Amino acid sequence: MNKISILGCGWLGFPLAQYLIEKDFCIKGSTTSAAKMDLFLENKIIPFAIDLTENEIKGEIKAFLDESEVLIIAIPPKLRQSNAENFVSKIQLLLPHIQQSTIQKVLFISSTAVYGDSQQEVDENSPTNPNTESGKQLLEAEQLLQSKFSTTIIRFGGLIGPGRNPARFLSSQTNIENPDAPVNLIHLDDCISIIYTILQKQSWGTTFNAVAPQHPTRIAYYTNKATELGLPLPQFQHTNNSIGKTVHCNALYDLLDYTFQKEI
Repeated sequence: MNKISILGCGWLGFPLAQYLIEKDFCIKGSTTSAAKMDLFLENKIIPFAIDLTENEIKGEIKAFLDESEVLIIAIPPKLRQSNAENFVSKIQLLLPHIQQSTIQKVLFISSTAVYGDSQQEVDENSPTNPNTESGKQLLEAEQLLQSKFSTTIIRFGGLIGPGRNPARFLSSQTNIENPDAPVNLIHLDDCISIIYTILQKQSWGTTFNAVAPQHPTRIAYYTNKATELGLPLPQFQHTNNSIGKTVHCNALYDLLDYTFQKEI
């Protein structure tokens, strides 16, 4: 049985673990919440309480990594919070523990934020030019991991699915910028399916963009979603030119022959 360690069993990591267990993988999962340990056991996930800070790793990181061949890193940077920590420092702390373990492959969950918004169209070969702190630190983390391990990067667009209904993202908001910019979103089901496909096809050492192929404008998409649920419509401002990119997923199609399951 293939053993995989998932660092960060949250919104994406937990259902991913459930799915992989159904596919006969043995999964070790980490959480920062002791309250989730029983939930993990109920779902046949081997639980580990691990808290990765910029100064130390709290928890049994050696046992969490031992005997696994693949490590999936699914922890968000969380740089918008008031107590934000340096994400790159967290990854740097993790590196020697991975090197001393049985881990052979790393799958890192990143974001299309690494491209910034200066280009109108991007694919996996486009230059990176992040303009947010989150994008900058994710890109540096990508480069660190790729320099040390056989690492595959998945750059997800905006995540939608259970608990993340796009109708509620901008409902009731006013003076919203970039009404004519395209949306770049992906459903949780496709996130999980893409990760599973990478594992199945052993597609390591590469980078994938992962965004649904539909790219309506922000004003059209979010107005429509709010209308469907009878929510107050978002109000966009048209004073400035809209800035935004369309993300293409050429590597998904060329290397994985992937077909998206969910329309946004």
